[in-house]
Amino acid sequence: MEREEMEKEILKGLNSDQRNAVLYDHAQNGPLMILAAAGSGKTAVLTRRIQWRVLQGVKPESILALTFTAKAAQEMRERVQKLFPDADIRLSTFHSLAYSILREKFNGKFGWELAGFQKVPKPVSEESEYFACALSERRIAARKLSREELFNPRLSHKLVRKLKPIQESVLQSGNIVFEDLIYLSTDLLQNNAQVKQEIQQRFQEILVDEYQDINQSQYLLVRAILGDRPHLFAVGDDDQAIYGFRGADIGNILRFRRDFPHSQLLRLEWNYRSVPQVLYLANNIFKEKPLLLRKTLRAGNHSQNPLFLENRRPEIWESDNPQIEMLRIVAKIRELRTAYDLEFSHFAILVRYNRQRLYYEEALADFSIPTFREAEEDSPEIPGVHVETVHGSKGLQYTVVFYAGLAERLTPGECEGTRKQRKRQLEEEKRLFYVGVTRAEAVLILLYCKKRFWKGRLSEFKPSRFLCYLDRPVLEKSPMPLFLFKIRCVLLILSYMIFATPRFLFRRFLMKKTVDAWVDFHVQDFAKYCFKVLRVQIDIANQSALSRVDWNRPVFVVGNHQSYFDIPIVFLSLGRTIGFFAKKELTYIPFLNFWMKALHCIFVDRQNSKTGKIIKERIENSKETVHVFVFPEGTRSKDGTVKPFKSGAFRLASDLNATILPIYIEGSRETWESRKNTDKVIVKSTILEPVDVKVLAEDHPVNPKTELVPLVYEQFLRAKNG
Repeated sequence: MEREEMEKEILKGLNSDQRNAVLYDHAQNGPLMILAAAGSGKTAVLTRRIQWRVLQGVKPESILALTFTAKAAQEMRERVQKLFPDADIRLSTFHSLAYSILREKFNGKFGWELAGFQKVPKPVSEESEYFACALSERRIAARKLSREELFNPRLSHKLVRKLKPIQESVLQSGNIVFEDLIYLSTDLLQNNAQVKQEIQQRFQEILVDEYQDINQSQYLLVRAILGDRPHLFAVGDDDQAIYGFRGADIGNILRFRRDFPHSQLLRLEWNYRSVPQVLYLANNIFKEKPLLLRKTLRAGNHSQNPLFLENRRPEIWESDNPQIEMLRIVAKIRELRTAYDLEFSHFAILVRYNRQRLYYEEALADFSIPTFREAEEDSPEIPGVHVETVHGSKGLQYTVVFYAGLAERLTPGECEGTRKQRKRQLEEEKRLFYVGVTRAEAVLILLYCKKRFWKGRLSEFKPSRFLCYLDRPVLEKSPMPLFLFKIRCVLLILSYMIFATPRFLFRRFLMKKTVDAWVDFHVQDFAKYCFKVLRVQIDIANQSALSRVDWNRPVFVVGNHQSYFDIPIVFLSLGRTIGFFAKKELTYIPFLNFWMKALHCIFVDRQNSKTGKIIKERIENSKETVHVFVFPEGTRSKDGTVKPFKSGAFRLASDLNATILPIYIEGSRETWESRKNTDKVIVKSTILEPVDVKVLAEDHPVNPKTELVPLVYEQFLRAKNG
């Protein structure tokens, strides 16, 4: 395969953010932290990054990729070797790497000898009983120290003196636990210049998977191998940090920019797993996160399966007891299997605790529904409904998910300790809930049972606090008179804008780094608030088409115009905030003018014949990539017809080789201008197929008026006619 073909193969199918990650330049930009949202294809990014670096001439043996499981390392190896079958890349777990360093020779001596061992170290599983006795002999409380922390360099000097005999005993016997490997190999790298030099020369590039799950000792090992070099490619998701009980430190992600001052942060937000309605719930969970770490999951699943196209809202099932709950689960499984030709393996019941699994497995067996069993040495895999803990389901996905136990003391689980410890545990429980939600592909049903046997007795449970993250559906009817309803809407919407203004000014002058992220989030929130007040339900179709748009290039979003509220509909449809073309007269309206400028809107003077030229020069001179929305009809349609398009915006798009993204809006006039009552209104927004002018221009010169306008206009007519 030629080099050019290999480049195309590596970059094929990547969205713009994934492509930026794969092509990242460490020498120019420093270490990279990728915040990879659930279902965003992080494994594909890691493996293609390795392939890209090999293609760029980096020696395969100088690339070190660290994962948490041998299975993940093997999966990555197989993907890399599809393009480079002979590439000798070090794909390893942390413990395997540490063990290899200790077993390697450096100038005639093994690493384990340099680390102080008298015998070849051998990991053993049963050390806890001996260790507890040894602590007791030295009057050290067993609760103060776990066996895994014996060689922790952060222990106090006083404690280390007491532990010295135990440490020496381990070094003499060679009987170690896995965490010893990390501590001792790191200590060797930090304190032996020759070992450090040899390992750093060997590994020129370091990639770390699941960065949110590494603990302090693993972090120090990475730093010891990396040194002061910039070639660190870390992938993680702080929203999926659920292993704090195993010592994983989410602070490694939160501190990344401080640990590596010249580093960059990149987000992978396109989710190729779940339908949009599931992602709306997931996005609600972390609304209060710091802006710089906040992610917005965007729907990129292109499945044409009827169940996926329905885009079902997550449901809450409330049951009086487990028996009623189980009857509903079984009925739903049978219904969906019949209607959509699903296998039992497409279904999963997720629980918080292992002890919950047994009940659901036995209950399914009572209804002759098989449960999944992994293959063992003496038996093959048994397909069936997956009954998993949420921890066990991480990294997996299921078409239909029943998330059981949405009750206090179950989800979230019981938090113990000091107030600070309980707060930390509750934050992890929240992340665990997020992981459970994002396992669902098409259907998510949250189960709350009022009473169940728990810990040997019948207990009553309150609904989980996490259920508040579900958006409440708009009620069908309202008795309020229409004129009072409209006055109320105007006052509430205006109040939101007024109270948000000083907060924006505070950010603009005192927190400039976060002002754009703040505006983006709050404009989205404002749009949701508007339609909540207006009692409008927005149904968005074909959102996955947005993942085919390269947002690193100019994008012109075009839509039909029926209502004052079309622009917030567009914001919600895109899942992002962009500027828009607006007539100059709108600058005379207080607050509206202020916020339009904050959104970088482009004002058009319709009386000036040179307006098009002025706008083009302004866009070309801007340092920002232009993302702008325009109504090519020029005015609102009062009868729902799509009026002829003016060609000005299309000429600009052609000059800039932009992508044109059409959005067809249906029923928005009923939200205000043609509203007859205060009952719920449903507005449908459909993302149409993007038109990439750059691609069209590769074959022939593009005429905006005779080619682009008809091409886009026909899409609108097809959408209107169904």
